[in-house]
Amino acid sequence: MKKSKLSLIKRFLPYYKKYKWILLADLLCASLTTVCELVLPMIVREITNAATGDSIRPLTVELILTCGFIYIGLRIIDTCANFYMASTGHIMGTRIETDMRHDLFAHLQKLSFSYYDNTKIGTLMSRITTDLFDVTEFAHHCPEEYFISGIKIIVSFSILCTMSVPLTLIIFASVPLIVLSLMIFRKRLRNAFRESRKETGEINAQIEDSLLGVRVVKSFAKENVEQDKFDKRNGRFLSIKKKMYHVMGAFQSTTRLFDGIMYIVVVIAGGIFLVNGQINAADYIAYLLFVNTLLTSIRKIVDFSEQFQRGLTGIDRFVEIMDLEPEIKDKEDAKALQNVQGRVVFSDVTFKYEASKGNVLANLDLTIEPGESIAIVGPSGGGKTTLCSLIPRFYEIDSGKITIDGNDIRDVTLNSLRQNIGVVQQDVYLFSGSVRENIAYGKENATDEEIINAAKMSGAHDFISKLPDGYNTYVGERGVKLSGGQKQRISIARLFLKNPPILILDEATSALDNESERLVQKSLEALAKGRTTLTIAHRLTTIKGADRILVLTENGIEESGTHEELMNKNGIYADLYKLYSTI
Repeated sequence: MKKSKLSLIKRFLPYYKKYKWILLADLLCASLTTVCELVLPMIVREITNAATGDSIRPLTVELILTCGFIYIGLRIIDTCANFYMASTGHIMGTRIETDMRHDLFAHLQKLSFSYYDNTKIGTLMSRITTDLFDVTEFAHHCPEEYFISGIKIIVSFSILCTMSVPLTLIIFASVPLIVLSLMIFRKRLRNAFRESRKETGEINAQIEDSLLGVRVVKSFAKENVEQDKFDKRNGRFLSIKKKMYHVMGAFQSTTRLFDGIMYIVVVIAGGIFLVNGQINAADYIAYLLFVNTLLTSIRKIVDFSEQFQRGLTGIDRFVEIMDLEPEIKDKEDAKALQNVQGRVVFSDVTFKYEASKGNVLANLDLTIEPGESIAIVGPSGGGKTTLCSLIPRFYEIDSGKITIDGNDIRDVTLNSLRQNIGVVQQDVYLFSGSVRENIAYGKENATDEEIINAAKMSGAHDFISKLPDGYNTYVGERGVKLSGGQKQRISIARLFLKNPPILILDEATSALDNESERLVQKSLEALAKGRTTLTIAHRLTTIKGADRILVLTENGIEESGTHEELMNKNGIYADLYKLYSTI
């Protein structure tokens, strides 16, 4: 639901709390810079009055120099105040942007897998970076510009009224017209900026998708296809930007028209008042200078309106994500899961990914004893990975209950639950950094000795030692500089460091060659020893030694037993095994 400008500003205001003294100092400096602009017309008026004999004081060199020194002194104050505003004021805006980015990233960490299943990472990157860039200018300039403009308009109006109330009212009669034009264009500007930001996210997603898949693109010689896709998206972005700049152009041109009208009103009406003796020459000049100050203030507000809408759009998109409630979160009275033995029980568990789709698992009952090795096999789409993903609460079950050592996993903290579960997946993710950093991800503040020991237990130490920089070797983005088997053994080393009592192996060797599979399988066997282990496998020869093998299909668990028992049944498992053996 689209939020009002006021509601967005209310959501943004708490971010000023940490920097309230900086903000107050910034506004004080803003008021000091305003003094110079307001004093200059008064100085010119005083000198002109003295020159024309309308002042009680004659025009003297002393008067001129006194006015000059006063103005120079004010300019020095103005320079210092402006420096504070331009430096510390902008730093405050950057700090607020940083705080918002921290909060946004922290909130994204809480969102469930289901959110990421339906969201492009490129669009999220755009929200974390680009959307918040303009917040810096907004946070700094919004209070500052409106405060300065407010002072100038109020003080100018008050001073001008002392000279001629009728002429002042004539001049300020055009201000509501300018405000009305601002209101008319504001909504169109905000919509244009929001559409532009959305398309920026889509371009980021397109680029990310193409560049991450560059090896596939090149292997299929589809560079021209990717270029065409990008050009279409880029062309749409151009169209949106053109539309946005048309709105901005109309907005700025309209305000320039009002500028000209206000100037000519002052010249004509002021001239008539001058002819009729209702004001003197000094007041007439002061009016022209004050109107210039007034128009400068209004023009700044107009120019800032563009930045205001950009900042408001960034806040809007920030709030949109912050208002998303994580589907999976701790209960208020959630307790930590401790001293885990590893008994996992599924009781009448039903789950589906979306309300409009059918159940992936229905009324599933399963008991896994501590230290038991369970293998799960079956056709694709039967729910093998889903079943394992429910244990660490990557997804929330629709009904039933899952317990670990008798504790409902919904009653324990997510952090303690997932600290006790280790997952090895087929698609290993290594972070951009060194081998050491990737292994140490398994345990905070791990020592070098612990890291090396974990690598030895996973069978990774020998190949790591032969790398150019050993444990300090840079692995590349997503571990691109390492082979599949090497990446898998590093991920296993991570788990040796984590040392979880429950282990999930999700087709951990299916993408490896025979030699790598043999080495990784040996590492996995060492890792699984003494732990409750669930293994999903397509290569059935790797799970022959499992304590129990479950055959999971869309109808649920259809067979259960050891390898020998299931082969003797000559059922689904036996057929799958025979089929695999002939490949």
